[in-house]
Amino acid sequence: MNWKAKFWRMSHIQSAVALCIATTSSAWAQNSAVEITVTAEPSVRVSGFEGVPLPKLPISVSAFDSATLRDIGAQRITDALRLDASVSDSYNLPAYWDKLSVRGFTLDNRYNYSREGLPISAETIIAMDNKERIELLKGTSGIQSGTSAPGGLVNYAVKRAPSTSEKTIRDVTLSDGPGNNRLVAADLGGRFGEGADFGYRFNVAHEDLDPYIRNTKGERSLVALAMDWRINSNNRLEWEFEQSHHEQIGVNFHSLLASDGPKNLNRILTLPETVDGTRNVTRQPGSQPGIFDGLTGSLRLKQQLDNGWFWSTQYGVQRLRADDRLTYASGCSNAQPNPQLDSFCLSPKGDFQIYDYRSENEHRHTDALQTDLRGQLMVGGFEHSFKLGLMRQRHNTRMPNTTSETLLGSTNATNGGLTGIAGATQYWPSTNNTDYSTEVSLNDRVQLAQRTALWLGLRHTQLNRQSLQTDGQNEVKDARGVSTPWVALSQQLSEHHSVYASYGQGLEAQVTPNQSNYTNRGQPLPALRSTQREVGLKSQVKRTSFQAAWFDITRPAVTDGLACTSATGSCTRQIDGRAHHQGLELSAQTSLTQWDFGGSAMWLNAKRENATVEAGLNGQRPINVPDYILRGMVEYRYASVVGLRSGLRLSREGSRNVTETGNITLPGWTTLDASTHYDTQVNNVPSRWTIAINNVGNKHYWRESPKAYGQYFLYAGAPRTLRATVVFHL
Repeated sequence: MNWKAKFWRMSHIQSAVALCIATTSSAWAQNSAVEITVTAEPSVRVSGFEGVPLPKLPISVSAFDSATLRDIGAQRITDALRLDASVSDSYNLPAYWDKLSVRGFTLDNRYNYSREGLPISAETIIAMDNKERIELLKGTSGIQSGTSAPGGLVNYAVKRAPSTSEKTIRDVTLSDGPGNNRLVAADLGGRFGEGADFGYRFNVAHEDLDPYIRNTKGERSLVALAMDWRINSNNRLEWEFEQSHHEQIGVNFHSLLASDGPKNLNRILTLPETVDGTRNVTRQPGSQPGIFDGLTGSLRLKQQLDNGWFWSTQYGVQRLRADDRLTYASGCSNAQPNPQLDSFCLSPKGDFQIYDYRSENEHRHTDALQTDLRGQLMVGGFEHSFKLGLMRQRHNTRMPNTTSETLLGSTNATNGGLTGIAGATQYWPSTNNTDYSTEVSLNDRVQLAQRTALWLGLRHTQLNRQSLQTDGQNEVKDARGVSTPWVALSQQLSEHHSVYASYGQGLEAQVTPNQSNYTNRGQPLPALRSTQREVGLKSQVKRTSFQAAWFDITRPAVTDGLACTSATGSCTRQIDGRAHHQGLELSAQTSLTQWDFGGSAMWLNAKRENATVEAGLNGQRPINVPDYILRGMVEYRYASVVGLRSGLRLSREGSRNVTETGNITLPGWTTLDASTHYDTQVNNVPSRWTIAINNVGNKHYWRESPKAYGQYFLYAGAPRTLRATVVFHL
């Protein structure tokens, strides 16, 4: 499919937007500010307890609405969730799909994400232009998702049609920056038909990508449509789809510097000085952009039954295609006779090797069918709010026959990263995966007393997974049934304050790679069952809200052994102790006359325990997990200029380990962002103007330090950037 020719002709979109603006902005006039309608906060779907408002849930959940996403200019999930102190980056490459850590655990892009409550793969770049809300459930998610990492669960809620025919949406957005990114988007919504039975929400966007990192140009586009049909007073049909395209030159990380002693003994790793975050030191003349195409949609029938019962059935489909391409830096070839693969060279000036990786025409398909019934019953003298669900889902990954890696040469960051003629190319077979699961779930909220509730959840998942290399070798099968329970007790202290305590489990299923260097190749590991204990306090009084949560999460740790190499039989994948994360989360928001304040904080004690194979890691903090995170914001609304407000946002992340033993740590860092928003009118057309500056102090810092593919990585934080945006409400 020729995406650019068929859908995304920028000149056509620009012409349409220019025509809209020309009809409304022949003159400028300042009138009253844009009218803002405040509605009740919607229930949080990711919780599994629909219909219960956020302040009453005995679960730690953060939700970010479209107004917040628009204010911060969020174009990716990373931008949105970085507002929460429980979230940090985890190998987050620009021009690649987002990878996040919540409560110190990296989310699994295959199993920790959903859209409209249905599972999706996040192994792609998901556009934000048509998203109404982002929901983050923090901690184990065993009753919400059959298998998932214990950090949390993310749900995307799409924009929907207005609820009444009196309201229509005609928004046009123009934006420039950060760097020289240029965005044009339209958001249209309304109702039509007899009795306004039909509703629609249409979003289209195109952005020319030229970010602050040099030589990383690209483009992205989105077309999305959500519709609903009010069949009658008891039945409603909803459907939506989105088609996205993203292509951009990728960016690689930097690394530690290695120095070898005599005969490669006494090897020393050092942390380099921070670098200019605008440089792309691995870009080569032959570098090709990575391409990510996605088609995602769902169909949903909702029916109101007798006696307050509600039934819903929905089907979701996702079709992803990718050309995974990256020119990357790896290793130090100067350390002879044993070249180091996990770091760059200390001498002569930070040398490294450059490789070109290609995996063309990757396909990832997801299908999910879910039906659930919920309502209330009196059982045993107590009121029960039941939800019974059944879901069948399938994830298929179909990869190219081979992936390739070409050695381009050796260079360093000083000379700009340009190399000579390409060297040898290696080819490897890919691996295809097929995952099926059937899940049965039961949630029950039991009203023990007027202010006391018992919350119960249980999900049973029947897994059937298979993988096979594209050369027909190394077939692996894994079939098992697992159950994940959850229980909580909540007490309403008053109309505005409540406390709760909960216990829950999550589960992950892993299989040892079917490779000759493993003694247990192709064998499933025992279920990696994580557990979480949480105690929380929630308070909401008028315009002030406060939440506090203490959590304790344990998860089995997996190792391949200290002697693991490429040699036959040198590795044994096994459970070795556990990861133990304890932490305290605080968040608060309040409004005082013309001031708005908000913030969140997390203190995290994360360590390895009870390891016998890697006993030296006991008591050590995991790599790339900060010991604390602080987020804060303040905003002032000017009384003298109606519609004008200015704000500051602060982010602080504490130190983190770069190496397993913690002998090298990444210093903590702080950034400050500033923004000004002005609601006014242009020729009687309401509009919102935004000027935002990120990293006001232009601080140079290392933002994160993951270890992946056997190498220590360092990623430079963004320098000072400027963004200017205007939204016309036509």
